[in-house]
Amino acid sequence: MSPTPPRRLRLGMPKRMFSQVLLMQVAIAAGVAVLATGLFLAPLSDQLDDQAMRRALAIAQTTAAQPKLAEELKSTPASADGPVQDEAERIRKASGAEYVVVMDVHGTRWSHTNPAEIGGHVSTDPRSALSGREVMEIDSGTLGRSARGKVPLRDTDGRIVGAVSVGIEYDSVRARLIHAIPGLFAYAGGALAVGALAAYLISRRVQRQTRDLAFSDIAGLLAEREAMLHGIREGVVALDREGRIRLLNDEARRLLGIGDEAVGQPLDTALGEGRTTDVLAGTVTGTDLLTVRGQRVLVANRMPTDDGGAVATLRDRTELEQLGRELDSTRGLIDALRAQDHEHANRMHTLLGLLELEMYDDAVEFVGEVVGDHRATAEQVTEKIHDPLLAALLVGKATVAAERGVALWISDSTLFPDRLIDPRGLVTIVGNLVDNALDAAAGTLHARVEVELRAEGRTAVLRVRDTGPGIPAEQRELIFTDGWSTKKPPAHRKRGIGLSLVRRLAERQGGSARVSEADGGGAEFTIVLPEALAAPGLAPEPAPGLVLKSAATTVNEESR
Repeated sequence: MSPTPPRRLRLGMPKRMFSQVLLMQVAIAAGVAVLATGLFLAPLSDQLDDQAMRRALAIAQTTAAQPKLAEELKSTPASADGPVQDEAERIRKASGAEYVVVMDVHGTRWSHTNPAEIGGHVSTDPRSALSGREVMEIDSGTLGRSARGKVPLRDTDGRIVGAVSVGIEYDSVRARLIHAIPGLFAYAGGALAVGALAAYLISRRVQRQTRDLAFSDIAGLLAEREAMLHGIREGVVALDREGRIRLLNDEARRLLGIGDEAVGQPLDTALGEGRTTDVLAGTVTGTDLLTVRGQRVLVANRMPTDDGGAVATLRDRTELEQLGRELDSTRGLIDALRAQDHEHANRMHTLLGLLELEMYDDAVEFVGEVVGDHRATAEQVTEKIHDPLLAALLVGKATVAAERGVALWISDSTLFPDRLIDPRGLVTIVGNLVDNALDAAAGTLHARVEVELRAEGRTAVLRVRDTGPGIPAEQRELIFTDGWSTKKPPAHRKRGIGLSLVRRLAERQGGSARVSEADGGGAEFTIVLPEALAAPGLAPEPAPGLVLKSAATTVNEESR
């Protein structure tokens, strides 16, 4: 068995976001501290040099201002025990300067820290000071490098008789600079410690908020989120704490009929007022809330987030609602066929009995009455309603109404031409309202539903009255709200869509839908559809061979 190879120490950036953020912030804090220290030290040396030169110049100016110094320079020889040397040494000791040199106009020293240098020529060029200018400089002389100040020495008449040169030991300047560095580094270290602590606290907060993920993990999650949001068949709408839209996926844009311009806008601005806005904003609470947006039936669920916002999901139930309405239509047709079969069996038994009793004349009369009743019902509808789809719908509804013990009447004032621009839209409206009226009237005394259809120019006016309990005044607007219903929903779908669709279909054509109390009790729905009919002479031709019964099976819509 081969020995396990030693593990190599790998240096590099840590993977966790917490560690990376901490490392980067500490590096930034350290870099700022070093940079600030360097920027402070760079001018500090020049500032100390300037202070030393100015101090030397001030001492030289004070020395040159002594009134008897110029006279003593002119009246006494240069010597180690002369009055000029004594005065210069007194000033040097009092001021702490390295030297105080007094020279004549030839550059000969009359004073010096080293008495042996008295009488000799100065080591640096004195011409600037002897010409009347004051000089500040860093230079080297017999005593080494120093900060110097030179001024002319004048007598009482203002004539230049010499110059005074004062030097400040440069080692003392350097010592001040070196002495300042530890304190400066102490401040820099303190600032770095504070910065490191702040970096640690910020990194810990980032760690909690990002749940200790690595940058690569976050990038992967973002990529997955984008793929998921734009790939799923559910609409996703994310809101911030102010109720503004901050995210929309492709399906949400399609279902809501809005674009990218809605991002950043409040809900009521992007969607307008209505139930959809109330559901997404959380004003209406619950799960699987129904709402209608345009021609789509949507199911919405809303989940609050930790930052005070929310995420709402939207599912398109339009196709499911259509299937449900088709199922209701099929069930209605089956109920009608069952009623006809039951009624037909009773009539056949009656006819058989009349024949067995050899009551042939009565049998002929009975058959004539039965055929005449059915013919009268169809003729009554088609005589007043010329549109084949509407006529077929009402003939089918009449059979269902009879089975439920409700009389379906076509109003005497009904007269409707075959000039509808959108017949299927009106079929949807009539089917919903008649079903609602049958549900309301069923089981009442003298149950009756009356349908009135009239054309006023190009405007279609529909009224459906029933003998049911009616609708309280305070609920007459609520019944047109998405998802609102007083009935128990069937197993395969939810209620509260039919009347909302009725109003939307009416408003889409510039019309209106309202409900009021009918004469004698019950409810009366009134639908007004401007421009619903084509101009006379432009009416569409009816489809040849249209069978009323088959058309009736396709138009039953959901009741409220």
